[in-house]
Amino acid sequence: MKKLLTGNEAVARGAYEAGVHVAAAYPGTPSTEILENIAKYKEIYSEWTPNEKVAVEVAVGASMAGARSLSAMKHVGMNVAADPMFTYAYLGVNGGCVIVTADDPGMHSSQNEQDNRYYARHAKMPLIEPSDSQEAKDFTMEAYEISEKYDVPVLFRLTTRVCHSKSLVELGERKNVEIKPYSRNIPKFVATPARARVHHIELEEKLKKLEEYANNTFLNKEEWNTEEIGIITSGISYQYAKEVFGDKASYLKLGFTYPLPKKMIKEFSSKVKKLYVIEENEPFLETEIKAMGINVIGKEKIPITLELNPDIIREALLGEKSKIVEQNKEKVVSRPPTLCSGCPHRGLFYELGKKKDVVITGDIGCYTLGSAEPLNAMDSVVCMGAGVSAAHGFIKAFEQAGTKKKVFGVVGDSTFFHSGITGLIDIVYNKSNATIIILDNRITAMTGHQENPGTGYTLMGEKAEIIDIEAICKAVGIKHIRTINPNNLKEVKDSINEAMELTEPSVIITKWPCALKKFTEIDMQQFELKPQKYYVDSDKCKKCKMCLNIGCPSISFDEKIGSIIDQDTCVGCSVCAQVCPFDAIKKVGE
Repeated sequence: MKKLLTGNEAVARGAYEAGVHVAAAYPGTPSTEILENIAKYKEIYSEWTPNEKVAVEVAVGASMAGARSLSAMKHVGMNVAADPMFTYAYLGVNGGCVIVTADDPGMHSSQNEQDNRYYARHAKMPLIEPSDSQEAKDFTMEAYEISEKYDVPVLFRLTTRVCHSKSLVELGERKNVEIKPYSRNIPKFVATPARARVHHIELEEKLKKLEEYANNTFLNKEEWNTEEIGIITSGISYQYAKEVFGDKASYLKLGFTYPLPKKMIKEFSSKVKKLYVIEENEPFLETEIKAMGINVIGKEKIPITLELNPDIIREALLGEKSKIVEQNKEKVVSRPPTLCSGCPHRGLFYELGKKKDVVITGDIGCYTLGSAEPLNAMDSVVCMGAGVSAAHGFIKAFEQAGTKKKVFGVVGDSTFFHSGITGLIDIVYNKSNATIIILDNRITAMTGHQENPGTGYTLMGEKAEIIDIEAICKAVGIKHIRTINPNNLKEVKDSINEAMELTEPSVIITKWPCALKKFTEIDMQQFELKPQKYYVDSDKCKKCKMCLNIGCPSISFDEKIGSIIDQDTCVGCSVCAQVCPFDAIKKVGE
């Protein structure tokens, strides 16, 4: 039976058919749907973990115990997961282990554009790259065969276009893979320096065998049409190359890209007159092929930045510009991202943004949008957890310089569990007076509402213990903790003013469910979530535009009428009514 699947759905299906037993991940676009779909297969135990390092360590533990395991993450998550991944490559597996990285060329929802193929070479792990959903499923299954045959974890690399595009996939049955027996094996699984030296030598020998495998596997294949032009490519770039060149070129399509099939590449290259390497982002293939002494055309013509597409390749290599529909740029309205109507972060950023002579270190999540106009409430955003740790860094630098500035650090609930806790411990231990604001909207919102340790539910839908953020803050030594309703501007303002005067570390927890969340029983018990809407009394509106300063997309302005609230999108948070100085914004029905 065939089914239309995204690449992420196909990886999940591949894991199911390969007999995987355990899967773990931290959500992050474009990888999130892999675990969301694995969770539908009850034969696989699956879980959201607090961060990617924990996810890989769960997969490693399951693999050591004899189970086939999978861990998935977006590309920046691999930076967090690298520590256990590098060492597990040395140790080898018991049950097969596959680590999926979903890279984001073009940074559609990421803070950088890294090419994680280099992680394969750096960690000395075999690397697999599918080009469509069928391959995403089939190659996932093959990855487990490779992992167990060569005794290594396998890095499986997708990119956004493969993750989210759909194509037909032939479905199969689940392979009945028994969990292998576990027996204590200290020389294999205990990574002391003395043993690691031995493991490194063993791993180099495994890589030689894997190169031999690369030259013979079905994951790498030639497609012959002509000897005039040859193209070496991998991943989604293969699809783009085929669309541009069709049967006017021959292809060496690589699905297994580390170690490279050097013998295969040499033979293919020797048969064509002109050779291109077409790949997205970094010259990962090109550099290694040139090091083999083979002359290729690549990044001197093809852009190294942003996402490729057929038009870019056609213009770069053939000098042909595609006809496109021209748009009237004067009529295109710019729509920058903004916090949603009723977002519980709006009140906090509105009040925080009004403070002068303060530094606000931000973090990765919906709250990154607090940096946008008109809120302007952020000085930095680096990576998950840096909203906390960078605040400490600012304070220590200011102390050295004799600068008197209050520093606030902002982090979300899921991100606090991910990597904010350690930063908070550092603040207490190393004596900062930072105020960390934890924006608890009761869900992992930015990636599409995944559960986290604070929500009370697991990925598999089971009720779970709610990890109490306030109790954690107390446990690490924070004495001043205030939990507030962020939709109540007086509470927000008072808590910020109080924090401004403190000379020791403090925490403000803003607690209110995401406006887009499907409310749980727990939410209904803890919050007054009555549906309500607001409107503008045009007779009272003085057109002062104060309500526009909160940046709510439900509010627009007409020079003749004044402010207008869109009743279809208003969720009744009441923040606009609180900032109106003329009492012109009222609750519908009152």
